Amino acid sequence: MLDYLREHFSAERTGAHGGLEILRHIGPGLLVTVGFIDPGNWASNMAAGSQFGYSLLWVVTLSTAMLIVLQHNAAHLGIATGACLAEATMAHLPRPLARAVLGSAYAATAATLMAEVLGGAVALQMLFGLPLRTGAALVAAASIAMLFTSSYKRIERWIVAFVSIVGLSFLAEIALVDVSWQEAAASWVVPSMPAGSVTVIVSILGSVVMPHNLFLHSEVVQANHYEAQGDKIVAERLRYELFDTLFSMGVGWAINSAMVILAAATFFTRGVVVDDLAKAAVTLSPILGPASSAIFAAALLFAGLSSSVTAGMAAGTISAGMFGEEYDIHDRHSSLGVVLAFAVGIGACLAVTDAFEGLVWSQALLSLQLPITIFVQIRLTSSPRVMGKHANSPALKALLVAIGVVVTALDAALLLGL
Repeated sequence: MLDYLREHFSAERTGAHGGLEILRHIGPGLLVTVGFIDPGNWASNMAAGSQFGYSLLWVVTLSTAMLIVLQHNAAHLGIATGACLAEATMAHLPRPLARAVLGSAYAATAATLMAEVLGGAVALQMLFGLPLRTGAALVAAASIAMLFTSSYKRIERWIVAFVSIVGLSFLAEIALVDVSWQEAAASWVVPSMPAGSVTVIVSILGSVVMPHNLFLHSEVVQANHYEAQGDKIVAERLRYELFDTLFSMGVGWAINSAMVILAAATFFTRGVVVDDLAKAAVTLSPILGPASSAIFAAALLFAGLSSSVTAGMAAGTISAGMFGEEYDIHDRHSSLGVVLAFAVGIGACLAVTDAFEGLVWSQALLSLQLPITIFVQIRLTSSPRVMGKHANSPALKALLVAIGVVVTALDAALLLGL
C-alpha cells in the first residue's frame, strides 16, 4: 500500500499542489461517506456494541478497508472513461444482463432509502413527538427539495456540514463515557465471531460497503469529464481522488467505530441490549446526562437527511444509466428514478412494524446484492476495452476478487443461518 501511495503522489504534477490544493479536491468522497454513517449503520453499530461489546470493531475496520479499494476503483472508472458504473454496465454488458444488474442495484437503493427516511423519522419523533409516517414524509420531502434545487457542489457543502455535525456529536458523546481503549484497540484488528453475531456482522458489512455508493461515486467524479482533458489531468485527478477516498473513508471509519464503542461502553457493560434507537437515547440520559439524548437525536436527524440525499442521487444515477444517460435531476429519467425510489422507500417504511429490526435487516439484505455489483465492477475495470491503459493490474484485480469472495462467503453464512 505504501508503494502504491508513493507512486500516485510522486508522479508529475500539473500545477500548484500545496495543502489547500489537496483540500480543494475533497468532496466526492464525503458524499459517499454519509452513505455509511446513515441510520442503518446506527442500528447495526448499536446492536453490535450493545450485544457483543468491542469484539466486532474488526468488522468496521475490514469493511472500511474493502470500501476504500472498491470506491477508488469505481471512481477510477468514472475518471478514466467519462462513464459512471451504471452507464458502463449498459454499454458493455449484454442488454438483458445489464438491466437485471441495474434493476437489482436500484431495488437495493430503494431499500437503502427506506432506512434513511425511517431513521430521520425516528429522530423527529424523538425530538418533537411526530408520528413516524409524518416524519418519514417530511424527511423525504426535504431530501427531494435539496436534490431538485442544488447542484453537485452545493449538495457537497450540505453533506460536509451534516457529516461534521454527526461526527462532532459522537465525539461529544464518547467523551462522556469510560472506554476500555486497550480492548478497543485489540478488537479493531483481531477478528472474532461470537455466537449469534453473523447477522450483525453482515449488517455492518452491508451498511459500510453499500452498492449504491459505488454507482454514486463513479457518477460524481465522471461529471467533470476529466478523460477529455488529457492524460496529465486524468493522472492528477486519480491521485487526488485517492486522497479524497482515504480521507473521507477514514472519517467514516472513525464515526462508525465511535458508535460501536459508545454502545459497548454504555450498554454492554450494563447488560442492556439495544433494540430501539429511541430507547438507546433515553437510556443514555441518566447514564451520560440530559444533553445526550438531544445530541443523539439531532445527529440521527442530520444523518438521515444527508444519506437520503445521497441515496436519492444514486437512484437517479442508476435510473439514468439504464437509458445510457448521465445523471441530471432535471432530466425525466433521472428525476423519475429519484421520485420512484423515495416512493418505494416511504411505502416500505409504512410496512415496517419494528423500526430498529427493519433498519438492521435492511443493511444485511443490502449485502446480498453487493457481490453482483462488485463482480460487474471488476469485469468492467479490468477490461482494456473499457479502461484502455487504466485497466486494473493483475494484483489489483486479485485483491478485488478476494474482496468479492469474502463478501459472498459472509452472505452465504447469513443465508445458511436463517
